[in-house]
Amino acid sequence: MATDVSRTPEPTLSPPTPAADISPGSATARVRTELPRRLGFWETTLIVIGVTIGSGIFRVPASVADTVGSPGGVAAVWIAGGVISLCAALALAELAAAFPEPGGIFVYLREVYGPAVAFLFGWMYLFVGPTGIAAVAVAFGEYLGRLVGLSPMGVRFAAAGAIVFAAAASYRSVRAASAMQGAATLGKVAALAAIVVTAFLFGNGGAGAFAAGAPAPADAHWSGVGLGLVAALWAYNGFQDMLPVAGEVREPGRALPRALLVGTGIVVAVYLLANAAYLYVLPYAALRSSPLVATDAMVRVVGPIGAAAVALAVIVSTFGTVNALALTQPRVFYAMADAGLLFRPLARVHPRFATPHVAIVAYSAVAVVGVWSRSFEQLAEAFVLGVWPFLALAVAGVIILRRRHPELARPYRTPWYPVVPFIFIGGTLWVVGSALVARPVTTLGGIVLTLIGLPVYALWRRMARR
Repeated sequence: MATDVSRTPEPTLSPPTPAADISPGSATARVRTELPRRLGFWETTLIVIGVTIGSGIFRVPASVADTVGSPGGVAAVWIAGGVISLCAALALAELAAAFPEPGGIFVYLREVYGPAVAFLFGWMYLFVGPTGIAAVAVAFGEYLGRLVGLSPMGVRFAAAGAIVFAAAASYRSVRAASAMQGAATLGKVAALAAIVVTAFLFGNGGAGAFAAGAPAPADAHWSGVGLGLVAALWAYNGFQDMLPVAGEVREPGRALPRALLVGTGIVVAVYLLANAAYLYVLPYAALRSSPLVATDAMVRVVGPIGAAAVALAVIVSTFGTVNALALTQPRVFYAMADAGLLFRPLARVHPRFATPHVAIVAYSAVAVVGVWSRSFEQLAEAFVLGVWPFLALAVAGVIILRRRHPELARPYRTPWYPVVPFIFIGGTLWVVGSALVARPVTTLGGIVLTLIGLPVYALWRRMARR
């Protein structure tokens, strides 16, 4: 993959600026020095992979298959999702290198559009951010319940317990949580690789979705590809969740872009191979009706022992993602509070552990509530439709800053500019438009919830001035 990572010195950074003094388009990055830089390139790369590969690749292939109707449509959705995600990573890496501070997307929106748009993202994130970890935790509880025999209530308790445990690790130590994350990431990648190899070596391709009698490409519901992407992008979602810890990465100008690109590239390759394995083993009718697709695929190949092996693999995978999200996402609330756009106590740093402990506790508490209130599918869809439009705004910021502030120091520059940003922006508009047509109530509800943040922001600023 071609990248333009140079050894240009990192931008000169000025001290933090109070929220009242933040102006749109500030060309000077600001770094909060309270959180020490302890993470290296490989640790950051493992966070990208670990936070992305979670429950999605084990759950959403059935939803995609049911939406598009043929193996050709399935391939189109997963390839398109991979291209869109890679374009986002290529573009966001430029912003991450230019503004290497805690907060991620919140910081980039603040620098490009000003505090009002950044607040809207944070406002939406207050509601849908914790739903991401809640959805993954629910999948963790479901597979654990399948392995050891838990009741529906027990599944919810297991999901909540996973969130609390991961939050406690992140509260205590960034390095320890990162080490646990790295081990879980290596485990989940090895497990997926084992599933793929086992399927192709021992599976019966003559009975799978590519066999005679399988749906032809002409049978695909091509109008449903955009809606299928909503599900696929949930599986691909996560590369941007590494960005909130940018303020804790060593040599961010070099490490952040490389970690984003290497991590996202590995995820895309793993997902395409996993879906090919599912299609090779399972008849299409079984694939589109299988909520636990990896388990069903392995049962066909190696029998009941396959169900237990996959359940164990998914438990490791989903817990690793819960751990990664508990490590990264609370930094968004920390950055908002540090900028004066959220309750100030959320910006407190633990005097001994040097972690944003209040933000971690608040985030995990909201996530636990989500575990008890919504289904996996509802949580996943709410997250994608709530967050990805803001990702498109952030990627558009690459174009805006190139024109508005060409002098800004950029240790990394997006390759194939401006084609790459436009591909991601167009793909996101396609996905949101498809969701608006297919599920207008849910999509419009999310838009209205976001816009409610405008009067809330005005009230917040008025109270701050008083």
